[in-house]
Formats: sequence, structure tokens, C-alpha cells
Amino acid sequence: MASYPYIWNYLTLVLQIIVAIGMAVGMVAASFFIGKHKNSRTKLGPYECGMDPIGDARGRFSVRFYMVAMLFILFDVEAVFMLPWAVIFRRLPAITGQAMFGFWEMFLYIAFVAVGLFYVWKKGVLNWSDDKGDL
Repeated sequence: MASYPYIWNYLTLVLQIIVAIGMAVGMVAASFFIGKHKNSRTKLGPYECGMDPIGDARGRFSVRFYMVAMLFILFDVEAVFMLPWAVIFRRLPAITGQAMFGFWEMFLYIAFVAVGLFYVWKKGVLNWSDDKGDL
């Protein structure tokens, strides 16, 4: 058995990272040197779905967009917590020692999320027909 430093175990990983970075840099450099560069007013202008842009691109967004994004993250995280629970649900009584512990814990968790959903629903965050949804 050869005696060499432990860090050499990572040599293949380092080589793979170097090759990946080298290939990425090589492809970008090759496209820069080989590719055709014909800048025109049309190519340098902003593109907005095939239409001429109107107004300032730095317009303000409604708070509703951010609220919907935060709600999406909330329910996405809820799904992330529910998936492992669903995978081990049948084994939970053997793990916890109680027959319905896992069920009631998830029920309580979903109840908290439902209360939050009811709150934002009553605040009008999900209603886009009028301006009463801004918090």
C-alpha cells in the first residue's frame, strides 16, 4: 500500500474542476475570437417581445408581486417539509412510540399554514381586481 498525503485523494476532483473551468473559458474565448461581430442600432437596442420599448425600464412594481413571491416560497417550503413526513409516515409509530403522533404533528403544521393563508386571503393579497391588497 502506497503512502501518500491524504490531500491527493482530491486530485481527481481538482482536475475535473480545472477541466470544467478550462472548457467554459475556452468556449467563451473561441466564440469571441471566431464569431462575427456586427453591431447595429437594432442589435444594441433593448428587446421587449418584438415591440418597441415604451417608457422607463426602471418602473416601480406593485407590492402584490412581492407578496405573491413570498407566498410561493412559503408554500414551497411547506411542500419540502411534507415530503419527508410522507415518506416515513408508516414508520412513525415505531420511531416515536405513539400511534398518531406523526399525524397530529403534521395536522398542526398544516393548520398553522392554513391560518396564514386565511390571513393573507382576508387581507386581500390574493385579490388582484382592486387596490385594497397592499399591506
